[in-house]
Amino acid sequence: MIRHSIYLTFPGNAAQAFTYYQSVFGGELTMQTYGELDTSDFPFDPDPSWIAHGELRGPVSLSGGDGGDQPLGSPVYSMLLYGTDVEEGRALLARLAEDGGESIMPFEQAPWGDFYGQTRDRFGITWAVATRD
Repeated sequence: MIRHSIYLTFPGNAAQAFTYYQSVFGGELTMQTYGELDTSDFPFDPDPSWIAHGELRGPVSLSGGDGGDQPLGSPVYSMLLYGTDVEEGRALLARLAEDGGESIMPFEQAPWGDFYGQTRDRFGITWAVATRD
């Protein structure tokens, strides 16, 4: 059976991001640092405290690690989450906007009937939430 996970490359703050996402979404979090690995054959010299691989398994599954120097934010993608009700969707978007995030689109009834909104979190990831009324 196929399992799906988004993979994100962070610019040195993966541990902080994964810990934050676990606090928002719940789930089981595992992280391994480069310092725990033999990196002698790596094509780069990673900071030993950086995350080589992190994985959050739960209602929202995310994988990733440190190693990029590019910002994560981009207008060409967003993570779409489906809530079970309007209050859950509204609360989720508000939680993702806390601590340096920002609301991009308020959570309101959309022309197609669902409730929909967007937030960019403090790490630059855009999260869209949709729920049926």
